[in-house]
Amino acid sequence: MAVDRLLPDEDARELVDLVAAFSRAELQSVAAAAEKAEEFPREMFRRLGELGLLGMPYPDEFGGMDQPYEVYLQALEEVSAAWLSVGVGVSVHIMTCFPLLKFGTPQQRERFAGDLIGGRLLGAYALSEAQAGSDITSMTTTAKADGDDYLLTGAKAWITHASHADYYTTFARTGPGPRDLSCFLVPADADGLSFGAPEQKMGLTASTTAAVYFDGVRVAADRRIGEEGQGMRIALSALDNGRLGIAACATGLAQAALDNAVAYAKERQQFGQRIADFQGLQFLLADMEAAVATARATYLDAARRRDAGQDFTRAAAVAKLVATDAAMKVTTDAVQVLGGYGYTKEFPLERFMREAKVTQIFEGTNQIQRMVIARRLLG
Repeated sequence: MAVDRLLPDEDARELVDLVAAFSRAELQSVAAAAEKAEEFPREMFRRLGELGLLGMPYPDEFGGMDQPYEVYLQALEEVSAAWLSVGVGVSVHIMTCFPLLKFGTPQQRERFAGDLIGGRLLGAYALSEAQAGSDITSMTTTAKADGDDYLLTGAKAWITHASHADYYTTFARTGPGPRDLSCFLVPADADGLSFGAPEQKMGLTASTTAAVYFDGVRVAADRRIGEEGQGMRIALSALDNGRLGIAACATGLAQAALDNAVAYAKERQQFGQRIADFQGLQFLLADMEAAVATARATYLDAARRRDAGQDFTRAAAVAKLVATDAAMKVTTDAVQVLGGYGYTKEFPLERFMREAKVTQIFEGTNQIQRMVIARRLLG
């Protein structure tokens, strides 16, 4: 079902429609096979870069499209409805670009931004560690000054695109305090950079997740993004944007599940009529639609606050919480609509249900989102 979207102008509608058409034609048809084969979709990121999606929310002076975040997120939702691994990958990549575009020097932006937001390079966001997930103040990876360089030593965990990325937006400790963190743009071919085996996950199996190891990786000082010690601020502001991306991804997944459930309910016959004609099922589908619409409304509210220059941290946490909880519920209910068929791999619903779970976990668990919301409410 085509979503009746509210977009700011006709140009924005054409952009979102273009991404939607590409996603249905090129992503949806190959998603199931690629997920089964655990095949990383590198070429799809290149093609989406050529379409302009990876630069959609960034300035045109660097090759971006200078679109409002609310437009980018609705395009991202269309990608995720077709293939969540690609949608999540786009969200992660765009988050890796944010520190450079927001905190980088003019010289750094001139040097790196075009390739990053044009999709010629693919990024990874190296923040989490085995013992420093939600609590990033427990980070142990260090970056020690050595002449005109820094030497990075430590390990990152749960890194999306690990071993496939061309660069790693990396956070490391540059001082003794818990908040003495700094941000670096580390090239993938740096000596001393290596990777663990891919994690064996219950979903998003085409999206590689692995550990990243830094064994005295030498990084030039001109690849430090922002001031030394500014890394905590950079990381948290990037995560606000990343949470909006995940909210849009989760909404797209929920929309895909709803569309599959509605189509099946119209075709499936029981007791001499379509199961869509039973009021009990109609109420279930109506609740699913309400959940999807609510998820979309929350991420658009947060995006519009961002676009208006307002503080959107609380709104981003609300959007991530609401949208990912909705995705878990809607995909579960969609499996129920299909009954036994929903539990088989003949239909995509069981995959959608498995994929929905991780959206409640990454970019800050939903328990962390509740903490963020409560702290903002209570000052």
